[in-house]
Parts: sequence; structure tokens; C-alpha cells
Amino acid sequence: MTNYYKSLSLFAKRILLVVIIYQLCRLLFLIFNFNTFNQPFFNTFLGGLRFDLSAIAYINILFAILHCVPGKFKYSNAYQKTLKVVFYSVNLLFIITNFIDFEYYKFTGRRSTFGMITAQGMEQEISGLIVSFLMEFWYLLLLGIALAIAFYKAIPNLKLPVTEQEYSKKDYTKQTLIFIGVMGLTLVLGRGGFQKKPLRIIDSSAYGALNHSALILNTPFCILKTLNKKEVLRSPNYFSKEELDTIFSPITSIQSEHENTKKNVVLIILESFGRENLNIGATPFLDSLITESYYFENGFANGKLSIDAVPSTLSSIPSLLKHSIITSNYAVNKVNALPKILKEEGYHTSFFHGAFNGSQNFDQYSKVAGFDAYFGKDEYEGPEAFDGRWGIFDEEFLQYFNKTLSTFKEPFFSTIFTISSHNPYIIPEKYTNKFPKGDTKIYETVAYSDFALKRFFDAAKKEDWYKNTFFVITADHTSAGSKNKIYNTNVGKFRIPILFLDPSNENLKGVHEKNFQQIDILPSVLDYLGISKETISFGKSYTSDKDFVVYYLDNIYHVIEGDYYLAFNGTKSLALYNFKKDPLLQENLISMETEKANTLEKFIKAYIQSFNERMINNNLTL
Repeated sequence: MTNYYKSLSLFAKRILLVVIIYQLCRLLFLIFNFNTFNQPFFNTFLGGLRFDLSAIAYINILFAILHCVPGKFKYSNAYQKTLKVVFYSVNLLFIITNFIDFEYYKFTGRRSTFGMITAQGMEQEISGLIVSFLMEFWYLLLLGIALAIAFYKAIPNLKLPVTEQEYSKKDYTKQTLIFIGVMGLTLVLGRGGFQKKPLRIIDSSAYGALNHSALILNTPFCILKTLNKKEVLRSPNYFSKEELDTIFSPITSIQSEHENTKKNVVLIILESFGRENLNIGATPFLDSLITESYYFENGFANGKLSIDAVPSTLSSIPSLLKHSIITSNYAVNKVNALPKILKEEGYHTSFFHGAFNGSQNFDQYSKVAGFDAYFGKDEYEGPEAFDGRWGIFDEEFLQYFNKTLSTFKEPFFSTIFTISSHNPYIIPEKYTNKFPKGDTKIYETVAYSDFALKRFFDAAKKEDWYKNTFFVITADHTSAGSKNKIYNTNVGKFRIPILFLDPSNENLKGVHEKNFQQIDILPSVLDYLGISKETISFGKSYTSDKDFVVYYLDNIYHVIEGDYYLAFNGTKSLALYNFKKDPLLQENLISMETEKANTLEKFIKAYIQSFNERMINNNLTL
């Protein structure tokens, strides 16, 4: 075997080793998230190989050149040692990103992208959170170190020194042709084949079960496909303007049947209080509050991240982008959010968040939304209560919230976003062993935050403004790591508690089966307050006959209407389920109930087109 073929063989062996490691990472991802995936995996791993080869080809295109370009220079000790170290370092860096998603996937429900890895919107707190992540998930660090050592030891070497060989013109011609062939193959693998468009993240939906996209993908591929890319929307042009408005229009006309009550409004967004936490002992106060409230049994979040919840609840804008609206190109679009609308009605408006000022860009978005004031960790006044990582413990910050509300002139509208039930799940030392541990990492901190919420209401009931206040309580998104498979489906991943409470209205009570989502809060608040208004809202009032819910995950659009759930990838419908009769989504009805599938597909197409066009044209206000 000539030296050139030895080098070519060495490159093939090294790439094969990397391919094997990617398969190992997929197996580990499956093990760490086994509760999420409950169907056969053969097609998933086979389809995943295509995405692995694409990522590996892109990452190693330089090494294909350095290993395979004709020339004697490749056979020196210095060249080969440098080549091995650089090959190892670059590939290890990308391989290790998979380890992040072994645990982070439980929170996001999708593979990490470039924006997630670089923590767009969380620059203020990222250093502390990395430390917390490594401390909590120390076993991932050890596993990563073990893999790094094994990878280096397993990388084959070119036996040096190699014997000198004379190269004829014919040899160089043959090697050049082989080099061109290798580069061509690398480029084909990188684009994922000979199809019209290069392989995309959304193509993962073609393999395996509907919720297997994250298992099919790998984190390096998702990072490469979103590297430094600003998301630019385009209109899908499904319908003409006239037809579009007859199917769906976000122009919402609130015609209230009663006069403006001028009630105060307090919106409480509870960190990670997924529906799975209710009635299992973690939230005794919230459970009791539900019995005194107007509660939506089928409540849904419009996103999977905290940063998605603020535009949804305040501006009635769903999270239909690959990135959060707050960190997207469209972050400064004009919006007719609740604080702006209520300010026009004479309300004082404020936003409270106990984390670092600047956390998740909430302070900036509060300005876009029209709040008069923002209160973060820097503004907090009270007993020392810093959790050492993230912000002010919920108990103290909610008490501060209550006291500050009492200084505002009525009517006021105020939003508070709690933080303690966020990773790294720290509770005050004085409450060690006070709350139940449960069977998930988040359980104890949810119980603590529920206790803090009770203390807030105990204090608020003593204030003059309390009985003249309409409370809206919701979660930002579901919790991570649920053992109940119902909450690991593409429906269950978005189920959250949403309730209305008016201490002075005995009629505002009961459990309601209506499908209700975060973006329905804005029109519902206006309707309840008696504010007749025409505005842009992608949701609907709680008094409306409409019953839809829309969200976006893993490059799939999801729509719920009545008892049915449809998954649509932007081109075609993938699955239809009766999620109330079939909560584990095991019987795909798309070929059996075609009329229902076609109706929901037509609706979601119009919804997407309307959303995209209004975002592109900065047309979210009237």
C-alpha cells in the first residue's frame, strides 16, 4: 500500500470512529430521556445516521483536504501530530455539545441550536448557570471526560516514519482524481444527498415517530444549521388576501356586554408550574385556589421556554419562530400589548422579575410592551434573599411585590414572573426538609414556590386593593423530567394551569373544558374588564365560541381544536389524534378522518401566513 493510500485509509478510519461516537451519543440521549420516547427506534437510528454523516462531513471538510491532498509533505512527524490533535479537538468540541442536551432537552423539548448554546437573551446570568449546570449534572462532566480520553486513545495513527517513495506524474494524477472524489463525496454527505435542497432540521420529521425528531437529530447538526443565522420569515402564500381573512384574521373585536369595571389586574406567571404538578402534593395552595377560581382544565403554553411566555401572555403573540421573539429580528416590532392598552384606560403598569436585571431581555421587552416601570433584582428592597445563582427567592420577592403594589394608585396592572422553581432548584436553607422531595428534581422547589404564593395571597388579602383586583395565574411552560408519559407527548409537553380569580365575583368559578392558551389572556382580560376594543390578537377571549390552540416545536406546527390535535410541517399534515380519548397519541387518524385533518390544516396554514406576514411587515397594531 502506498503512503497516499495509507493516509486515505487513516482518514476513513478516523471518520468511522467519529460516526460510532455519534451513535453512542444518540444511545445516551435516548437513555437519559427514555420516558419521552415510547416506540420502536430502528428507523430513528437509521434516519439519524443521515444527519450524523451530514454534520460530520461539514465539520471535517478541512481534514478531508489535509488528509487527502496529494503531496509528500503529509508524511512528516510534525504534520501528522498536529493533524491528529486538531482533528481530535475540533470533533470533540462538537461531540460534547450532545452532552448538554442529555439533560437540557428535558427543559426545552428540542435539540439546542446556536442561539441556545450561546444563551441569547441570558448573557447576564449565563456564567453562574454554567457553574450550576456542572455542579448539578456532574456525572455529565465525568462522562464527557471519559469519552474524551477514550476518543483520543482510539484515534488511529499513521505509522511513522513512512518509507520514501518516488511519485510519477501518473501517481499525482491518480491521487488528484481520488482527492476530487473524496471532496465530492464529503460535500454530498454534508448536504445530505442529491435532493434539491440541503438537509434541514425539519427533515427529521420524515423518520420515526412524530415526537422522535430530537432523537433523530444531533446537536452539532442543529448548531451548524443555525450558526449566526438571523431568522427571516417569508410568507408561505397559501391563500389570497381575501381568502386568508375568511379563514383566520387576528383582528379581534372585543365588544363587552358590561361597562369598564376599572378593576386592578395582577398577572402571575409561575416558573415551570406544568399541569403535571397539580393534585400530586406539590401545589396544595394552587390546588385549593383552583376550587375558588375559573379554571381551564385544558390550559396550554404557547412555547417551551420562559422567554417565550412573556410575548404570549402580554402581547397575544405565539412563539412560532425558531428563536424567541424577544431575541429575534422582530423584537422591536410595535405591539399593542396589555400594558399599553390598559395605560390608555388610566392604569399604572409594572413588571416584576426577581432575577438579574437584563435576564432574558425582559427589561427591554417590558419597554416595547409599554410598561411604566420594571422591578428586578436591583430594585428589590427587603431581607437578604439572594439565592446565590439566579435572583431573589420567591417568598421575599412576592412579599416585596405585595408591598410595592400597595404604593400604586389604582387602577393598576402588574405582572410578576417567579423564579425559584427554575434550575438549579435552590430553596432557602431554613426550609431544608420542610417540603416534599417528590420523584423529580423540580418537585421540592415547586412546593416551595407554591408556599411562597400562599404567603403572598395571605398578605394581599389584608390590602385595600385586593377585593378590587382580577388575578390571572398561569405558568410559563411545563416542568422538566415528568415520569408521567401523558406529559411527554407533543400535547402534554404544553399543558399548564391557567385560572382567573376575582375575590368579589362569586360567579367566576368552576372547571371548564375549553381549550385555552396563554395568547388568550389578553383578549380575555379586556373582555372581563369591560373594555370594548379592536386589536391584534392571535388568541381569543374566554367567552368566544372558538376553541383552538397553536404552538410550535421541533420545526412542526401544532394545532388543537376541540378534541383533536394536528401536526403540520409547513408542507403537509403528519398526524391527527383525538388527544382526549388517546392521551398518549398512539392512534394516528390522519388517513381515517381526512375531513377533520383537512379542516385543521387549512386553519393552521392561514394562521401561519397571517402571523408571518404581520411579523414581516411590522403590522401587529391597528
